[in-house]
Amino acid sequence: MNFDETVKNAYQESVQDERFGDTDDELIALRNHIRSCKRIVVPNKNTVKTSAINEVLTRFNLPSAELVSIHTNSADLSRTPAITKALLALDVCDCDMVIARGRLGVPGSGSLLIIMDKKGRILSAATSPPHILHGKEVQDAVKDEITEALIRIGFSVVE
Repeated sequence: MNFDETVKNAYQESVQDERFGDTDDELIALRNHIRSCKRIVVPNKNTVKTSAINEVLTRFNLPSAELVSIHTNSADLSRTPAITKALLALDVCDCDMVIARGRLGVPGSGSLLIIMDKKGRILSAATSPPHILHGKEVQDAVKDEITEALIRIGFSVVE
């Protein structure tokens, strides 16, 4: 079953009050959906986040992402900056998947790295606390977040 059918079936289960959690087949479909993505983009103004993301994607044997150089400062004016960054990328380029990282919500809320497909569906995400608490360099925090986002849906590092 393809990913769109998997999503449709899960919606139907919810409507019929028959949804009791994610299944192995759904996780397999989700991972296959991600693996099938050919053009992955990272919306940003610089290459630091893209380089960190690509380092991790390589370890998981996934296609590399490309930088989409767009000004994302306006996303910080929204209630969900990281999600807004991902949606901005979908608005300005043709891609299969977006990996965006930004503030989770209000200032002080920490960061959110989100993986979104071309239909705007959230595939996975990971958060980290405010920089002032974790003290990591941005590239290290991004590596940790993308790693967590992939592991939480069943991907593993390819040795």
